Amino acid sequence: MTMTYDPSKEGAQMSFKDRMSYGDYLSLDKILDAQAPLSQAHDELLFIIQHQASELWMKLAIHEIRSAITCIRNDQPQPAFKMLTRVARIFEQLNNAWDVLRTMTPSEYTEFRNSLGQSSGFQSYQYRMIEFLAGNRNIAMLQPHAHREDISALLEGILAAPSLYDEALLLLARNGFDIGADATRTDWREKRTENEQVLDAWKQIYQAPEKYWQLYELAEKLVDFEDYFRRWRFNHVTTVERIIGLKRGTGGTGGVSYLRKMLEVVLFPELWKVRTEL
Repeated sequence: MTMTYDPSKEGAQMSFKDRMSYGDYLSLDKILDAQAPLSQAHDELLFIIQHQASELWMKLAIHEIRSAITCIRNDQPQPAFKMLTRVARIFEQLNNAWDVLRTMTPSEYTEFRNSLGQSSGFQSYQYRMIEFLAGNRNIAMLQPHAHREDISALLEGILAAPSLYDEALLLLARNGFDIGADATRTDWREKRTENEQVLDAWKQIYQAPEKYWQLYELAEKLVDFEDYFRRWRFNHVTTVERIIGLKRGTGGTGGVSYLRKMLEVVLFPELWKVRTEL
Protein backbone atom coordinates (compact mmCIF):
# COMPACT_ATOMS: atom_id res chain seq x y z
CA MET A 1 0.00 0.00 0.00
CA THR A 2 1.41 3.38 -0.98
CA MET A 3 1.57 5.81 1.94
CA THR A 4 0.55 9.45 1.43
CA TYR A 5 3.60 11.64 1.74
CA ASP A 6 3.44 14.19 4.57
CA PRO A 7 6.21 16.86 4.28
CA SER A 8 5.62 17.95 7.90
CA LYS A 9 7.16 14.69 9.12
CA GLU A 10 10.48 15.90 7.65
CA GLY A 11 10.21 19.32 9.25
CA ALA A 12 8.35 21.26 6.55
CA GLN A 13 6.37 24.17 7.96
CA MET A 14 2.69 23.61 7.18
CA SER A 15 0.98 26.34 9.21
CA PHE A 16 1.43 29.97 8.21
CA LYS A 17 -0.81 31.73 10.66
CA ASP A 18 1.16 34.79 11.86
CA ARG A 19 4.06 33.76 9.60
CA MET A 20 5.26 35.13 6.28
CA SER A 21 4.33 32.74 3.48
CA TYR A 22 5.60 32.43 -0.09
CA GLY A 23 2.63 34.42 -1.36
CA ASP A 24 3.16 37.12 1.26
CA TYR A 25 6.83 37.57 0.40
CA LEU A 26 6.12 37.86 -3.33
CA SER A 27 2.93 39.95 -2.91
CA LEU A 28 1.21 37.43 -5.15
CA ASP A 29 -2.27 38.74 -4.37
CA LYS A 30 -1.31 42.10 -5.92
CA ILE A 31 0.36 40.49 -8.93
CA LEU A 32 -2.38 37.96 -9.66
CA ASP A 33 -5.14 40.54 -9.19
CA ALA A 34 -3.46 42.96 -11.63
CA GLN A 35 -5.09 41.49 -14.76
CA ALA A 36 -8.33 43.22 -15.70
CA PRO A 37 -9.45 42.27 -19.23
CA LEU A 38 -11.84 44.78 -20.79
CA SER A 39 -13.55 42.28 -23.08
CA GLN A 40 -14.85 38.73 -23.00
CA ALA A 41 -12.21 37.60 -25.50
CA HIS A 42 -10.34 34.47 -24.41
CA ASP A 43 -6.93 35.76 -25.61
CA GLU A 44 -6.97 39.14 -23.88
CA LEU A 45 -5.60 37.56 -20.69
CA LEU A 46 -2.64 36.19 -22.68
CA PHE A 47 -2.00 39.65 -24.12
CA ILE A 48 -2.08 41.33 -20.69
CA ILE A 49 0.09 38.76 -18.91
CA GLN A 50 2.69 38.71 -21.69
CA HIS A 51 3.12 42.47 -21.46
CA GLN A 52 3.03 42.60 -17.66
CA ALA A 53 5.66 39.84 -17.41
CA SER A 54 7.81 41.68 -19.95
CA GLU A 55 7.60 44.85 -17.85
CA LEU A 56 8.79 42.90 -14.79
CA TRP A 57 11.79 41.60 -16.73
CA MET A 58 12.47 45.17 -17.92
CA LYS A 59 12.42 46.35 -14.31
CA LEU A 60 15.19 43.85 -13.51
CA ALA A 61 17.13 44.86 -16.65
CA ILE A 62 17.03 48.51 -15.54
CA HIS A 63 18.30 47.52 -12.10
CA GLU A 64 21.19 45.58 -13.62
CA ILE A 65 22.12 48.26 -16.20
CA ARG A 66 22.13 50.99 -13.57
CA SER A 67 24.33 48.89 -11.30
CA ALA A 68 26.69 48.12 -14.20
CA ILE A 69 26.97 51.84 -14.95
CA THR A 70 27.93 52.53 -11.34
CA CYS A 71 30.57 49.78 -11.36
CA ILE A 72 32.16 51.03 -14.58
CA ARG A 73 32.11 54.61 -13.30
CA ASN A 74 33.97 53.43 -10.19
CA ASP A 75 36.62 51.58 -12.22
CA GLN A 76 35.21 48.20 -11.19
CA PRO A 77 34.31 46.63 -14.53
CA GLN A 78 34.43 43.00 -13.38
CA PRO A 79 31.15 43.04 -11.39
CA ALA A 80 29.58 44.82 -14.37
CA PHE A 81 30.41 41.81 -16.58
CA LYS A 82 28.04 39.61 -14.54
CA MET A 83 25.34 42.29 -14.59
CA LEU A 84 25.55 42.76 -18.36
CA THR A 85 25.49 38.99 -18.88
CA ARG A 86 22.30 38.94 -16.84
CA VAL A 87 20.81 41.73 -18.97
CA ALA A 88 21.48 39.68 -22.11
CA ARG A 89 19.74 36.68 -20.52
CA ILE A 90 16.80 38.87 -19.52
CA PHE A 91 16.38 39.84 -23.16
CA GLU A 92 16.50 36.15 -24.01
CA GLN A 93 13.48 35.72 -21.72
CA LEU A 94 11.79 38.70 -23.36
CA ASN A 95 12.41 37.06 -26.73
CA ASN A 96 10.80 33.83 -25.54
CA ALA A 97 7.71 35.78 -24.52
CA TRP A 98 7.04 36.65 -28.17
CA ASP A 99 6.84 32.92 -28.91
CA VAL A 100 3.90 32.64 -26.54
CA LEU A 101 2.16 35.73 -27.92
CA ARG A 102 2.56 34.42 -31.48
CA THR A 103 0.16 31.59 -30.64
CA MET A 104 -2.58 34.24 -30.93
CA THR A 105 -4.02 34.58 -34.41
CA PRO A 106 -5.15 37.80 -36.16
CA SER A 107 -8.82 36.90 -35.74
CA GLU A 108 -8.32 36.29 -32.01
CA TYR A 109 -6.57 39.63 -31.52
CA THR A 110 -9.34 41.41 -33.44
CA GLU A 111 -11.82 40.26 -30.79
CA PHE A 112 -10.37 42.62 -28.18
CA ARG A 113 -8.12 45.08 -30.04
CA ASN A 114 -10.63 47.92 -29.76
CA SER A 115 -10.53 47.54 -25.96
CA LEU A 116 -6.93 48.80 -25.98
CA GLY A 117 -7.96 52.27 -27.13
CA GLN A 118 -4.75 54.15 -27.93
CA SER A 119 -2.60 52.26 -25.43
CA SER A 120 0.49 50.70 -26.98
CA GLY A 121 3.85 49.19 -26.04
CA PHE A 122 5.24 52.25 -27.81
CA GLN A 123 4.35 54.08 -24.57
CA SER A 124 6.34 51.79 -22.22
CA TYR A 125 8.41 54.11 -20.07
CA GLN A 126 10.57 51.24 -18.81
CA TYR A 127 11.53 50.40 -22.38
CA ARG A 128 12.36 54.09 -22.85
CA MET A 129 14.52 53.95 -19.71
CA ILE A 130 16.48 51.01 -21.12
CA GLU A 131 17.09 52.82 -24.39
CA PHE A 132 18.17 56.02 -22.61
CA LEU A 133 20.38 54.10 -20.16
CA ALA A 134 22.06 52.22 -23.01
CA GLY A 135 22.70 55.40 -25.01
CA ASN A 136 19.89 55.77 -27.56
CA ARG A 137 18.88 59.25 -26.46
CA ASN A 138 16.11 60.29 -28.81
CA ILE A 139 14.66 63.32 -27.03
CA ALA A 140 11.49 63.20 -29.16
CA MET A 141 10.55 60.02 -27.32
CA LEU A 142 9.94 61.98 -24.12
CA GLN A 143 6.66 63.23 -25.58
CA PRO A 144 4.52 60.12 -24.97
CA HIS A 145 5.33 60.47 -21.25
CA ALA A 146 4.79 64.23 -20.89
CA HIS A 147 1.39 63.70 -19.21
CA ARG A 148 3.15 62.09 -16.22
CA GLU A 149 5.43 64.48 -14.34
CA ASP A 150 6.91 61.68 -12.23
CA ILE A 151 7.86 59.59 -15.28
CA SER A 152 9.17 62.62 -17.16
CA ALA A 153 11.38 63.49 -14.17
CA LEU A 154 12.64 59.89 -14.05
CA LEU A 155 13.58 59.96 -17.72
CA GLU A 156 15.15 63.41 -17.48
CA GLY A 157 17.25 62.14 -14.57
CA ILE A 158 18.65 59.39 -16.79
CA LEU A 159 19.36 61.89 -19.58
CA ALA A 160 21.28 64.14 -17.18
CA ALA A 161 24.01 61.52 -16.61
CA PRO A 162 26.31 59.45 -18.85
CA SER A 163 24.80 56.36 -20.45
CA LEU A 164 26.21 52.84 -20.21
CA TYR A 165 28.20 53.35 -23.40
CA ASP A 166 29.34 56.81 -22.31
CA GLU A 167 30.73 55.30 -19.10
CA ALA A 168 32.50 52.56 -21.08
CA LEU A 169 34.16 55.22 -23.24
CA LEU A 170 35.18 57.28 -20.22
CA LEU A 171 36.75 54.13 -18.81
CA LEU A 172 38.80 53.87 -22.01
CA ALA A 173 39.97 57.45 -21.49
CA ARG A 174 40.99 56.74 -17.89
CA ASN A 175 43.03 53.83 -19.22
CA GLY A 176 45.01 56.07 -21.51
CA PHE A 177 43.07 55.86 -24.79
CA ASP A 178 42.42 58.94 -26.89
CA ILE A 179 38.65 59.03 -27.41
CA GLY A 180 38.52 62.55 -28.81
CA ALA A 181 35.37 64.59 -28.17
CA ASP A 182 33.81 61.86 -26.05
CA ALA A 183 36.35 62.62 -23.32
CA THR A 184 35.10 66.19 -22.87
CA ARG A 185 31.36 65.84 -23.44
CA THR A 186 29.14 67.45 -20.82
CA ASP A 187 25.73 67.44 -22.52
CA TRP A 188 24.62 63.86 -21.91
CA ARG A 189 21.05 64.63 -22.92
CA GLU A 190 21.79 64.57 -26.63
CA LYS A 191 22.64 61.42 -28.54
CA ARG A 192 26.36 61.21 -29.21
CA THR A 193 27.83 61.03 -32.70
CA GLU A 194 30.15 58.32 -33.94
CA ASN A 195 33.81 59.01 -33.34
CA GLU A 196 36.84 57.79 -35.29
CA GLN A 197 39.10 58.02 -32.22
CA VAL A 198 36.73 55.73 -30.32
CA LEU A 199 36.77 53.30 -33.24
CA ASP A 200 40.58 53.33 -33.19
CA ALA A 201 40.63 52.76 -29.41
CA TRP A 202 38.42 49.68 -29.69
CA LYS A 203 40.58 48.49 -32.59
CA GLN A 204 43.69 48.66 -30.41
CA ILE A 205 41.90 46.68 -27.70
CA TYR A 206 40.69 43.98 -30.09
CA GLN A 207 44.13 43.67 -31.65
CA ALA A 208 45.75 43.01 -28.27
CA PRO A 209 43.13 41.38 -26.01
CA GLU A 210 45.83 39.85 -23.77
CA LYS A 211 47.06 43.37 -22.99
CA TYR A 212 43.62 44.94 -22.43
CA TRP A 213 41.67 41.93 -21.23
CA GLN A 214 39.16 43.75 -19.00
CA LEU A 215 38.33 46.33 -21.65
CA TYR A 216 38.15 43.57 -24.26
CA GLU A 217 35.72 41.62 -22.08
CA LEU A 218 33.65 44.74 -21.44
CA ALA A 219 33.39 45.31 -25.19
CA GLU A 220 32.11 41.77 -25.72
CA LYS A 221 29.57 42.08 -22.88
CA LEU A 222 28.21 45.24 -24.52
CA VAL A 223 27.99 43.48 -27.88
CA ASP A 224 26.19 40.54 -26.22
CA PHE A 225 23.67 42.97 -24.73
CA GLU A 226 23.00 44.64 -28.07
CA ASP A 227 22.90 41.30 -29.87
CA TYR A 228 20.02 40.09 -27.68
CA PHE A 229 18.39 43.54 -27.79
CA ARG A 230 18.39 43.42 -31.60
CA ARG A 231 16.85 39.94 -31.55
CA TRP A 232 14.09 41.24 -29.26
CA ARG A 233 13.35 44.08 -31.68
CA PHE A 234 13.31 41.71 -34.66
CA ASN A 235 10.98 39.27 -32.90
CA HIS A 236 8.74 42.21 -31.99
CA VAL A 237 8.43 43.21 -35.65
CA THR A 238 7.77 39.63 -36.74
CA THR A 239 5.13 39.08 -34.05
CA VAL A 240 3.31 42.31 -34.87
CA GLU A 241 3.31 41.59 -38.61
CA ARG A 242 2.09 38.05 -37.99
CA ILE A 243 -0.84 39.31 -35.90
CA ILE A 244 -1.89 42.64 -37.48
CA GLY A 245 -0.09 42.68 -40.82
CA LEU A 246 0.70 46.22 -41.97
CA LYS A 247 -2.14 47.92 -40.13
CA ARG A 248 -1.41 51.03 -38.06
CA GLY A 249 -0.58 50.41 -34.39
CA THR A 250 -3.05 51.20 -31.59
CA GLY A 251 -0.79 54.02 -30.39
CA GLY A 252 -0.86 55.72 -33.80
CA THR A 253 2.52 54.57 -35.12
CA GLY A 254 2.88 52.91 -38.49
CA GLY A 255 3.05 49.57 -36.68
CA VAL A 256 5.43 47.31 -38.60
CA SER A 257 6.89 50.23 -40.59
CA TYR A 258 7.78 52.02 -37.33
CA LEU A 259 9.26 48.90 -35.77
CA ARG A 260 11.39 48.24 -38.86
CA LYS A 261 12.92 51.71 -38.47
CA MET A 262 13.88 50.76 -34.91
CA LEU A 263 15.87 47.82 -36.30
CA GLU A 264 18.28 50.38 -37.79
CA VAL A 265 19.14 51.91 -34.40
CA VAL A 266 22.64 50.93 -33.22
CA LEU A 267 23.46 51.35 -29.53
CA PHE A 268 27.23 50.87 -29.64
CA PRO A 269 28.21 51.74 -33.23
CA GLU A 270 32.01 51.65 -32.96
CA LEU A 271 31.89 48.18 -31.40
CA TRP A 272 30.15 46.89 -34.53
CA LYS A 273 32.26 48.87 -37.00
CA VAL A 274 35.51 47.68 -35.45
CA ARG A 275 34.79 44.20 -36.73
CA THR A 276 35.24 45.43 -40.29
CA GLU A 277 38.51 47.11 -39.33
CA LEU A 278 40.19 44.02 -37.88
